[in-house]
Amino acid sequence: MRVLGVDPGFDRLGLAVVEGNPSKPTLVWSACVTPAKGSPEVRLAAVSAAVARAIKTYTPEVLAIEKLFFSTNRKTALKVGEARGAVLATAGAHELAVAEYSPQEVKLAVTGHGAADKTAIARMLPRLLTLPPKKRRDDELDAIAIALAGLSTPPR
Repeated sequence: MRVLGVDPGFDRLGLAVVEGNPSKPTLVWSACVTPAKGSPEVRLAAVSAAVARAIKTYTPEVLAIEKLFFSTNRKTALKVGEARGAVLATAGAHELAVAEYSPQEVKLAVTGHGAADKTAIARMLPRLLTLPPKKRRDDELDAIAIALAGLSTPPR
């Protein structure tokens, strides 16, 4: 199975494609996309375009995305919600199945512990799959983790 994992964001969008099965996942591609500065609609169009390019290039069977959680910063939560909407609309336009995971489900899939921190996830990823050497932002690592959750727990 091939999964496109998305860590939605208005400022940075994490994308990752993994394939295989949960016991032997392979990282196909990952990136952190930074939409150009501009109006919200232009930035959201860039988010949608990046997801559409990934879908067309890598032909995943499933798009895995993290469920929205409410943080103390409402402005940030609203922007992430808008980016999530752009991602989900793009998946729908491509008739791609969507699987949503809570942050705890992603952590559990990657580390075996639902309360793990970002450091534990970052340490565990190279143990689960081969990560070609390159500097990765948290958003890209999160997208890889979300894709792995999609691989280990297919859509319900």
